[in-house]
Amino acid sequence: MTITIFLGSLLGSMALGMPIAFALLVCGVALMMHLDLFDAQIIAQNVINGADSFPLMAVPFFLLAGEIMNAGGLSKRIVDLALTLVGHVKGGLGFVAILAACILASLSGSAVADAAALAALLVPMMVKAGHDPARSGGLIAASGIIAPIIPPSIGFVIFGVAGNVSITKLFLAGIFPGLLLGLALAFTWWLVARSENITPPPRRSMAEVLSALREGVWALMLPVIIIVGLKAGVVTPTEAAVVAAVYALFVATVIYRELHVTQLYEVFVTAAKTTAAVMFLVAAAMVSAWLITIADLPGMVSDLLRPLMDSPTLLLLAIMALVVVVGTAMDMTPTILILTPVLVPVVKEAGIDPVYFGVLFIINNAIGLITPPVGTVLNVVCGVSKLRMEDLIRGVWPFMLAQLGVLFLLVLFPGLVTVPARWFAG
Repeated sequence: MTITIFLGSLLGSMALGMPIAFALLVCGVALMMHLDLFDAQIIAQNVINGADSFPLMAVPFFLLAGEIMNAGGLSKRIVDLALTLVGHVKGGLGFVAILAACILASLSGSAVADAAALAALLVPMMVKAGHDPARSGGLIAASGIIAPIIPPSIGFVIFGVAGNVSITKLFLAGIFPGLLLGLALAFTWWLVARSENITPPPRRSMAEVLSALREGVWALMLPVIIIVGLKAGVVTPTEAAVVAAVYALFVATVIYRELHVTQLYEVFVTAAKTTAAVMFLVAAAMVSAWLITIADLPGMVSDLLRPLMDSPTLLLLAIMALVVVVGTAMDMTPTILILTPVLVPVVKEAGIDPVYFGVLFIINNAIGLITPPVGTVLNVVCGVSKLRMEDLIRGVWPFMLAQLGVLFLLVLFPGLVTVPARWFAG
């Protein structure tokens, strides 16, 4: 009955068109009334405590860093560097998109920001070169969702806070799976681009490569600073976010000089608006998370999944299938906030490493960003590239299936996550 009330109130509110943050509050009130615990003060306290978190301060700073990089020319220089390195091979612009996405992922952690930057810069170039517009947009969308996997990742920050899991360990565990997703996209693009009769541009000279590297080295230093700082224990994830924002601001205003003082207000306001939406979601979700614990929903879900508890692989496959379905109808952040308090205790009881589960869970949620009909990244690429949604959906399918294949491999072979994670952690 408790699970029915939880799902019914949440899904019913969303079906009425209520914003997800308010739907989470309605869900919390419904659970409180069912448990005969209704108290407005408890709701207010949980909302305030939900946003009062030091690790969550990483979210606004990473979002700000992403906005600064797009406005300040860091993203453009990364794309230019990728063009000089792999733009000359057959289907080179597709490989440029993937390489640039992996590099940008290590800078911002926001799939939406990376996908928007790549779509604006590369889709027109790919179409002009003769590539299928839908396939080009689909590749850009699929490449953009690498951002929540390779650190720094806003998704890992939110999952770590909601599930009480080490964010630093999540960051380090996400590096190799993120690169695997990039390799899967590269192989898939190689397969689909073979049939296209496109003449690649000439190979860039060594002087041009060195020039692009010299221009891009300031941007490339940012992921090095973050990863080395986290690995050495010099900075926490929150402090790394501050370093990222300050460093990006310094490079954009002093080194590249593409971000002027008059533009700062707009950049800060855009980051603040996005932060407000995310933080209100987190605060509202804490009400539901507290009541999920009080009502022992994880225990009820654990009882439902009891037949699978003896087989971690089957349990993970069942959970991943559930998250894929949820991802078609819900955005990444609310999915993390709603499911994490329910699923983390279950996987811990089954003896599954929560860091390993977190990587799989965030990859699955990231793929949800390109699954119709609600895929946020699909909508962003659609708007930026002026493609029709039905065409973009057709173009993204091969790449989405490749990424789901990587997720399936990670479930079957946990060492692909845990072994590199231990190596990166030293």
